[in-house]
Amino acid sequence: MAMIPSFFNNRSQDIIFDPLFSFDPFKDFPFPSSSLVPRENSAFINTRIDWKETPEAHVFKADLPGIKKEEVKVEIEDDRVLQIRGERSVEKEDKNDTWHRVERSSGKFLRRFKLPENAKIDQIKAGMENGVLTVTVPKEEVKKADAKKTVEISG
Repeated sequence: MAMIPSFFNNRSQDIIFDPLFSFDPFKDFPFPSSSLVPRENSAFINTRIDWKETPEAHVFKADLPGIKKEEVKVEIEDDRVLQIRGERSVEKEDKNDTWHRVERSSGKFLRRFKLPENAKIDQIKAGMENGVLTVTVPKEEVKKADAKKTVEISG
């Protein structure tokens, strides 16, 4: 009979959850680990953005809690690159305050996405509601090449 490691067992006493265990799924990637990034730069890593494509548009959604729309810039630059940037301010400190834990990130963030050829750059819309930025990039129909084209042979 083969031994099955305990972590594959369904018994509840074998399941251990340690909230202090620091798992970094990006440790082997060529950018700094979140545990090594100074606090003032951590907002860059924590800015999560979803990109979905519908039949009509490309839709980007970014969670930006505590940031006003005036503090966010959405721009198109250099050959169809969507850039979303801003800054989350550090909370003011009072000498009478005692901090027990600081987990909310602050600092500048910047995300860039190369838009596909079917993006209508001149019709992009952005809105912000309840701390969520939504950028909608309408799509245009890309002309398909003829399925069959005859090439003339010279000579």
